[in-house]
Parts: sequence; C-alpha cells; structure tokens
Amino acid sequence: MPEDDRDRFEAARRAWEETYRSSQRRREEECTTTSGAPVPPLGTPADVAGTDLTKDIGFPGQFPFTRGIHATGYRGRLWTMRQFAGFGTARDTNKRYLYLLEHGQTGLSVAFDMPTLMGYDPGHARSEGEVGRCGVSVACLEDMETLFREIPLGEVSVSMTINCTAPIIFAFFLAVAEKQGVPFAKLRGTLQNDILKEYIAQKEWIFPPRPSLKLVLDIVEYCTRSVPQWNSISISGYHIREAGSTALQELAFTLADGFAYVDEGLARGMTVDDFAPRLSYFWNSHNDFFEEIAKFRAARRIWARHLRDRYAAKDPRSWMCRFHTQTAGCSLTAQQPEVNIVRTAYQALAAVLGGTQSLHTNSMDETLALPTEKAVTIALRTQQVLAHETGVANTVDPFGGSWFVERFTDDMERGAEDYFGKIAALGGVVPAIEKGFFQREIAAAASRYQQETDRGDRVIVGVNRYQQHEARPIEIMKIDRTPEKEQREHLAKIRRRRDAGRWKGSLEAVRDAARRNVNLMPSLLDAVKADATLGEIVDVLRAEYGEYREAPVF
Repeated sequence: MPEDDRDRFEAARRAWEETYRSSQRRREEECTTTSGAPVPPLGTPADVAGTDLTKDIGFPGQFPFTRGIHATGYRGRLWTMRQFAGFGTARDTNKRYLYLLEHGQTGLSVAFDMPTLMGYDPGHARSEGEVGRCGVSVACLEDMETLFREIPLGEVSVSMTINCTAPIIFAFFLAVAEKQGVPFAKLRGTLQNDILKEYIAQKEWIFPPRPSLKLVLDIVEYCTRSVPQWNSISISGYHIREAGSTALQELAFTLADGFAYVDEGLARGMTVDDFAPRLSYFWNSHNDFFEEIAKFRAARRIWARHLRDRYAAKDPRSWMCRFHTQTAGCSLTAQQPEVNIVRTAYQALAAVLGGTQSLHTNSMDETLALPTEKAVTIALRTQQVLAHETGVANTVDPFGGSWFVERFTDDMERGAEDYFGKIAALGGVVPAIEKGFFQREIAAAASRYQQETDRGDRVIVGVNRYQQHEARPIEIMKIDRTPEKEQREHLAKIRRRRDAGRWKGSLEAVRDAARRNVNLMPSLLDAVKADATLGEIVDVLRAEYGEYREAPVF
C-alpha cells in the first residue's frame, strides 16, 4: 500500500475506532467464539499485514492448500453426501441404505452398535440390552453380507466408523467384496481406525496403546499394498470436539494424532509417500460459523507444511489434507428439536465454505433417539438444497482474502503449533495420553463452556433463552429387544454349521501372527472366511495383548 494511502487508511481506522468505542449502540458483553476466543469487532488489512499471498494463502489446488485441495473446488465435483446410519440387524440397516441411495445419497456411512464397537458378540453378557440399539449389529461375515446386499461395493463409497475392532470389521468387508467379485483395487471408502482419539476422548478401546497402534498400522500397510484407493485411517477430531474441546484443541490434538501415525508408519519402514496420500481427516462443524471455516483452512495449511517440510514428502497428494465433516451432535438440543434443523444447516454451510470433501448432516431427533426416516430425509435434503439452490458451490473458497477469516486462520495455525510444542515436550502423543494431558485440557474446556451456559453468558436457543414450556413431542424411532434375540439365534446357527477344524485353525493362526508381531490382516481375513465371530477373534487378541485401564485424571 502506498504511504499516502496507508496514512489515509490509518486516519480513517482511528476515526472509526473512536466512533465505535463511544457509541451507545454497542453491546457491552465481550464477543467470543464458541470456543471462547475473543472476536475483534472489525477486520482490516492490518490484521494480515506481512501475509505472503502466495506462500500463506495461494490458490486452490496449490501448496499450501489453504484455499482447498482441488483447483476446481465444487465446480469440478460436489462433496459426497453421507448420512451416518445403522440400527438393529444388518437386514434392518440394509433397508435404510437402499432407501437413502434411492433418495440421492452418494455414499454410505456405517454406524455400529456398542457390542460391535467394543468387541463382544450379541450373546455376551456385556451386550445385553445394547444389541442394535445405537447402530447395526455385525458379528460375523454373513452379517456384513446382508448389510451390503444389492449394494455394489465397486461403485459405492463406504465409510465405517469403527476403531478398536477395525481390523476385524475390515476383514469382513473385504471378504464380502471378494464374494461380490469386486477387486480390492476398486474399493473406495474410509475406515475410521483412529485409536489415539479413543484414548483422548471417546473411550472405546480394548487393548493398550502400543498394540493398538500396531493394529492400526497393520491396516495402513495392508491397504497400501492391496487396497490402494481405500482411506486407511480417518483421523478424527470429531469425537475430541464432542467431548468438549475447543475448536483449537480439536485442530491441534487431531493433527498431532495424524503426525503420530506418520511417525509409526516410518518406524515400520514404510515410505511416507506410499501411505500418506490415503490418510484422511474427520472434523466437527460446530456453531461458530467463522471459527469453523478458519479451522478447516488452517488444517490444510498445517498438514501440507509439515508433510512437505518435516517429513520430506515429495508427492503432492501426501500434502493434501482430505477430510469428511459431520455437523455437531453435541450442539443438538432435546428442547425444541426442530430448531436443530436450523443449527445443522448453518454448520453444514460452514463445512462447505471450509472446503470439505464429504459431509454428514445430523438429524433433528438424534439427541433423543436414532433418526426416523423423516428426520434423516430432511437432513439429506439440507445438503441437497445447499448444493443446488444456494450458489455456494459456484465459486472456490469465497472467504479467501477476507481480512477477518485470514487472521482467524493464522491464529488457529499459531495456536496449534503452540500445542504441538507442549505435546513434544511430554514425549509425544502416547506419553501425553498416559500422563492425562489431553484429557485435562478437554475437561477444562468442557467445564468452562458448561459454566457459561449455566450462567446464561452463552445463549442456547430453547435451553437457557427463548424456552417453550409446553412440550411438543415429536415421533422418535424405538429399537426393542427383537434384534438382540434374532442375532443370538443367528450366531448359534452359524456356529453349528461351520467347519470346526477350519475355524479353530484360523483362530490359532491369528494367535500365532499376534505373537510373531507380523501383519494380522491376512490371518484375520482367513478367520472371518472360516466363520470366526468378532467376539471370538477379539478374545484371542485380548489374551495376547491384554486390556487397557486408564489412569484417573483429576
């Protein structure tokens, strides 16, 4: 900016600032983001002084990908529209999948029930009352076959939210693809397979961190060789945010997990460019519109710079932070649930303006129960209206160059780098988990947010302001105990008809592979084809690896 222009600008800025400070119309309360970061009243060029337009912002499809990983943005291809779905038996969920595909969904996202997530068969005592309740029950190969009946796996992208039992579920999936005659090279989709965030936030684990990390990398290595289009890990900030973290903590802790997986892959002897292009991310899109957009933009830039400069990745695909986004489940309210449609729409808009490649929109009734067909259709229609009626897909990164958003993006990057330093000082992600660092940070943020809500400092529509005292119930979906009974009977039939010798030998092969510390995927694939159940395989691994007990954090 020429000196005369700069002087005139500064004079005008000072005059505005004086008017602003003396105005009687100004709100007295401090303006902060959902995460508690202060929000300046106005963005100006001074906020991005020193920014290198090429080095820091650049262009879509060019390093450092601040403005998006694809040059064409959504003008080339819309994001994949997914709805997270699963309930009851595989037969029940298959019907829902066929319904969603018929109504315009472009990818499937599997929600598993708690026994499946934790490695228990439906007949186990710990499964009682939970089978098919919060997701679909998948305990054997035949369940997975039923789940994807009439769904061509070579044509539909599939995402599976599964972590500590991910290798077994993936083996089921691969075996079904074989039965459909689909080459592994044609399979597209994502396995969450992110065990580190389980110890940090979601708390669904079986084994200690070290053997769990080994299992994660078994999948990465296997996919690199045999399933090249598959995203072997979806490094997940979503659950960190749902546990109560700030946007900055979600960004920093999740990227730190991603770097830890890269470190593990290199330690195994893999080359970074062999596996990094198939690592993907999974972010939460919360209520604070600009904070979320800045978070997504900062994530791309941080990942690109670290992969290129720290890990010496040469393949530009390794530098690209590809990600799926889900709207914030923790923001949904049981009070006035229809208002959740509005929240979800704004959160989805932030995700799209932030450049997501895939999106799930929550249903209005998810804080009460699994979504009804009506609710899930509205959630899907939200994405379709966004894509086809609002015009937001017509230009790439429309907030690029916004003084406010660019400053916010810079602030996010600096804050994340500060956290990376703290984590490194503790010895890395796993030692930081064992010392309770992440858990304490998230707990403090969650407590602060709740206190602000309780005091009324943070307005939650329908909860602490604008309440309706006459409850208007909505129809919700109810899952009874029928799926549990059906699944127990189904597994009993599987066990009676299977080849006992082949089954026993396959489990011994899994045990042997675990003891020899080799890649488990080939032996797991053989075991599921021999009709070994999820719980039976987990029992073998539990005997070899032990179970993890988290130290209390105060």
